[in-house]
Amino acid sequence: MRRGLQIILIAAVLFAFYYFGFGVFGHFGGTLISIFQTLTVITIGFAIFMENRNPSSTVAWILVLALLPVVGLVIYFLLGQNYFKRRKYDKKAEQDRKGYEMIDHIGSKQPRDLSQFTPGQQRLLQLSQRIARTPFSMATRTRVLTNGEETFSSLLRELKLAEHHIHMEYYIYRADDIGREIQKTLIQKARAGVEVRFMFDAVGSIGLPKSFIKELENAGVKVGIYGQVRFLALSSRVNYRNHRKIVVIDGNTGFIGGLNVGDEYLSRSKTYGFWRDTHMLVKGEAVRSLQVIFLQDWQYVTGEKIMDIEYLSPELEQGCSGAIQIIPSGPDNESSTLKNIFFSMITTAKKSVWLATPYFIPDEDILTALRVAGLSGLDVRILFPAKPDKWLPFLASHSYFPALLEAGVKIYEYEKGFLHSKLLIVDGEVATVGTANMDMRSFHLNFEVNALLVQSDSVAKVVKDFERDLISATLIDIEAFEKKRMIVRFMESAARLFSPLL
Repeated sequence: MRRGLQIILIAAVLFAFYYFGFGVFGHFGGTLISIFQTLTVITIGFAIFMENRNPSSTVAWILVLALLPVVGLVIYFLLGQNYFKRRKYDKKAEQDRKGYEMIDHIGSKQPRDLSQFTPGQQRLLQLSQRIARTPFSMATRTRVLTNGEETFSSLLRELKLAEHHIHMEYYIYRADDIGREIQKTLIQKARAGVEVRFMFDAVGSIGLPKSFIKELENAGVKVGIYGQVRFLALSSRVNYRNHRKIVVIDGNTGFIGGLNVGDEYLSRSKTYGFWRDTHMLVKGEAVRSLQVIFLQDWQYVTGEKIMDIEYLSPELEQGCSGAIQIIPSGPDNESSTLKNIFFSMITTAKKSVWLATPYFIPDEDILTALRVAGLSGLDVRILFPAKPDKWLPFLASHSYFPALLEAGVKIYEYEKGFLHSKLLIVDGEVATVGTANMDMRSFHLNFEVNALLVQSDSVAKVVKDFERDLISATLIDIEAFEKKRMIVRFMESAARLFSPLL
């Protein structure tokens, strides 16, 4: 709160000086004030420059500070500073490292035969292990859950079977019909002696009533709130969000994917209509990685350290196909883990690259990789919603389309409802399913988690779902796309300028 008051004071002083300085202090005093403000903007701009951020992010921040000096300074104090990230997440990064080392220590010692994978797939698995630090598993079963009905029915069924513990982590959790139904199950299980830990993001779940949380706590459910502050609008924590969706039940069953908890995800919203999304049920060895990610987040939020063997001993599934790796990513990892894995998947593709995402704001690396894949004659397809849920990212996303269309990339607009699936499929044999969008926020600011699938039976299901989605989509015609009204093209270009900040 002290920092929030400082921001308000600085903003008020700068605003007063900027607009009233000349009248109150005279020409000389006003000139000094103007010089001071200019020097402040230059100093902050130089600091941003010296941090060696992504070039597009650097340019965007300097542009904001130059064009909107007062407003830009306030936005920078709230969202742009990296000191919070360094101060808070260095400690979490060390904690995470120890957690991943524990996986290696107690994990399966069975040799993993990579001979069934292509050389490119072997290199991808080696890369993902090195930068994500989690092991891949060949003793895990997965089942793709298409849309809300299949996801929530499976989730409720597995929750009711819990005997030892339930660990749940969501970005958005609403106290509506489905939210209350899950809450009821959690309360019943907690009263029956099952350990229940429930964690949510303070920004994503800002509307969750205190009474809802109190009901859980009164029943014995332990609650953790990520990024909790007294005034969200006055804290830089708002810029670093826990976008993960994780459920772990008895250490042997897990859920991961794009669905939060809310009635709109069951297509019950008049605003969004049909909601197209993808989730996944995981059973077996790879659940250990999901568990460690949850327990590390829980320790960071609550201070409770429970990284114990009883939570990390899943049964090994037999006769499984392919490999799966659970991949965490976030501001506590300087490797931009998921972005680099996406880049590797795209650049090593031999036949096809299929992508579904509700937000498409790539950096130069990903944009170039997709363009080169298209120019090389690969079958590159992007599935994107025809209607937005957020206008600014929607407009910014469209500004990237012309360069891709010119490179031969096929872009489809999904028209049946709102597309929220987050999928990347390469050559019909490798895929990722998870929480990360194809945008800079997921690459650099959010805590995300994806599952990497290599030659798994679930890849075939993801491919089938993608092909079915194309039936409800319209291919963008480049000539018609380029004939947009000038005002629309201007808005898209303007939104793109600020895309590194979205």
